Amino acid sequence: MTLEEAETYALKATNWLVSNQELLDLFMGSTGVSETTIKSDIQKTVFLVAVLDFLLLDDRWVIEACDAMKLQPELMHTARLCLPGGEKVNWT
Repeated sequence: MTLEEAETYALKATNWLVSNQELLDLFMGSTGVSETTIKSDIQKTVFLVAVLDFLLLDDRWVIEACDAMKLQPELMHTARLCLPGGEKVNWT
């Protein structure tokens, strides 16, 4: 997956999150972002990373989002790895 493909995937996931009011409220409460921030930062990679990190906290959210978007759930993790800060850590 390319960086551009990962950003597109993350943007689709963000659009899904915004359409799910209950989960959006949880995201906003846990991250401290406001509706204004969402509107201004929705295209920024750092914001898209935050959305993927949030959704990846719960397999159920990943599956619900991907089912609605008709995307492969396993690619959400792949997209996250392609975005800044997603590199696998080697502790040895």
